[in-house]
Amino acid sequence: MSFVDIRQFAKYVLDNLGIIITQNQRYDKYTRYLIQSTLKPQSNSIDIGCHKGEILDIILKCSPQGQHFCFEPIPYLFQNLVKVYGQRARFFEWALAGTGGTATFNIVKNAPAYSGLKKRQYKVSNPEIEEINVTIKTLDECIPADVKIDLIKIDVEGAEFGVFEGAKEVITKNKPVVIFDCGLGASDYYGTSPGALFDLIHSYGLNISLLSEFAGSRRKLTQSEFISIYQANNEYAFVAFP
Repeated sequence: MSFVDIRQFAKYVLDNLGIIITQNQRYDKYTRYLIQSTLKPQSNSIDIGCHKGEILDIILKCSPQGQHFCFEPIPYLFQNLVKVYGQRARFFEWALAGTGGTATFNIVKNAPAYSGLKKRQYKVSNPEIEEINVTIKTLDECIPADVKIDLIKIDVEGAEFGVFEGAKEVITKNKPVVIFDCGLGASDYYGTSPGALFDLIHSYGLNISLLSEFAGSRRKLTQSEFISIYQANNEYAFVAFP
């Protein structure tokens, strides 16, 4: 029995026993497995949309001797990250995009995980929005050229195309594994298409797989498959890999 078959069987058993595993919980498990299987003690990483440090915590346990670059533009989250992890990673209070500058950033105070450069569809009633001004950088101007990057995590609530656009040198040079989200209700508010994102990632020499399939088959999606998955809006977590 393959790893994929075992995973599917385990989900079926748990669901039928009444133990409900949400999509986000499954994604968390897949992400943890991917990080643990990708990183070595001296590996280097980038965490974009570091938030409270949940993924960073896994990264640091897997690569305690590596260099880790973390981006979080929400001031109170940034300050807490520095307080908790400041000696083990480098933190930047910037948003990332295809070009540098300044912009308005929307903090969803009663659901901060939905915060982003643009207002989007929120899965929370009566979202409380606080607008702040943030500095925008490209990833290429933030990462030293002599640092080999092994893994990148992107969680930017729809702004992923701009992050990829500003990371051409980092990605084409290092060919890292990239965990990223892309889905309706977020990405479409940034005026980019899944086809354009697919083409951009492929131009950097990376393939794309569903996060839920990467640990098993690493099946490479075609552009039409990627677009169909995006439009169906049942899956939003993906992996780009060499």
